[in-house]
Amino acid sequence: MATESFPRPIGTRRRFSALLAATALGVYLLLIVGATTSLTNAAASCSTWPTCHAPVDPLSQTELAIAWAHRLTAVVVGLLVAATAVAAVRGDTSSRIRTTLVVAAALYVVQIGVGAVTATTGPAAILPGLHLGLGLVIFSGIVLALAWDLELATGSEDEDGIDSPEPLADLEESVPTASERTLPSSRLARARLTAFAYFQMMKPRLMWLLCLVAAAGMALAAGPGLEIPTIIATLGGGVLAIGASGTFNHVLERDVDQKMSRTADRPLAVDLIPVRNALLFGAGLTVASLAAFLTINRLAAALGLAAIIFYSVVYTLLLKPNTVQNTVIGGAAGALPALIGWAAVTNEIGWPGLALAGVIFLWTPAHFYNLALAYKDDYARGGFPMMPVVRGETETRKQIIYYIAATLVSSIALAWLTDLGVLYAATVVVFGGLFLWAAVRLHFEQTETAAFRAFHASNAFLGAVLVAILVDALAF
Repeated sequence: MATESFPRPIGTRRRFSALLAATALGVYLLLIVGATTSLTNAAASCSTWPTCHAPVDPLSQTELAIAWAHRLTAVVVGLLVAATAVAAVRGDTSSRIRTTLVVAAALYVVQIGVGAVTATTGPAAILPGLHLGLGLVIFSGIVLALAWDLELATGSEDEDGIDSPEPLADLEESVPTASERTLPSSRLARARLTAFAYFQMMKPRLMWLLCLVAAAGMALAAGPGLEIPTIIATLGGGVLAIGASGTFNHVLERDVDQKMSRTADRPLAVDLIPVRNALLFGAGLTVASLAAFLTINRLAAALGLAAIIFYSVVYTLLLKPNTVQNTVIGGAAGALPALIGWAAVTNEIGWPGLALAGVIFLWTPAHFYNLALAYKDDYARGGFPMMPVVRGETETRKQIIYYIAATLVSSIALAWLTDLGVLYAATVVVFGGLFLWAAVRLHFEQTETAAFRAFHASNAFLGAVLVAILVDALAF
């Protein structure tokens, strides 16, 4: 990768990969700015092309600025697309990368023409949505080229996965069981230890993010009129549902947990809590969760029960130990809180709620595959057919790029279906760029540290986007 296999000033393949990543992010920024231009009707402030002259009575200076930003961004991104295509043609890369980037550049020229006609004659002059559709095709093509280029630059040809991983032997230094460990002598200390064990079974680390998802769903549905009792009942029921799901997961995976270093100290893996007590605790949390949801409406309760069953039974028992697509399909468990939040306000399932759920569903593999890379040996030890174990690390890193692109595209769909504004758009672009940057670095570094960096970048992306949704939806 140190030799100059591309024309100057690019030179190396790593710089070409960086150019590809910058171009992909630039096209995505253009899509977001274009969506904001349409949603705010800023295009009406600019009736000429290629320059932007306002009509006699412009809508506002803000909308005029948005329209200008769209035009200027298109120029800069166009230069990036052209530079990337030229570098691919003249550089040492595969034919599919070269062809994809040339086609993307040609489509960009077509998109410019469509934009010109739309600006001068109105959005109804050409097939509605054609301008956006071309942008999505261009973005998808550039991201595909990026993923293929990174695979070519950093992949290992002799890497082999395992079709059906078998659980390995227990840890050499196993965590002591409850009978083997020294328990505190005082009753108060033992009570605290037991209470913390029950709290640990509820998987509290998942609660803040999933509650934020449900809160975003409520905010999209209600806007500034969101009522406090609805918030309390929905988030309270959500916390209890997450706790029930986590508890059942601990019960069902207690034997496998003993084989994995990251889970070997879980309460049931070390026999700190009896299985019967854990089952009763999970059942109690389930009943309490449904009771909280029923104070809102039956649909929210049904979705809450579906989330518990899906995570506890479908994901834990059926998907996780049996298919490499466990993380992809299992993303539905994390997406359901978005529908619960929407249903809690509207008593129905609407398109904006589905769009938010789609963002979470597509984000999940891009998020979790980083953790699977970091704990690849641990998952192999437990016998789980995770993507890095079955298909190898090279394929997993490529899949991360694919799903980041899908997540960003779904974020655009959410913007088009809602009244989310500039804050949401800026947040998606900035944190989406950080997420993509971390994924590209992971390809070149291929270390546990890089995998955790990308994992935390994914958390930051979703957390920031959900907060932006809350602010945008509740403030306006």
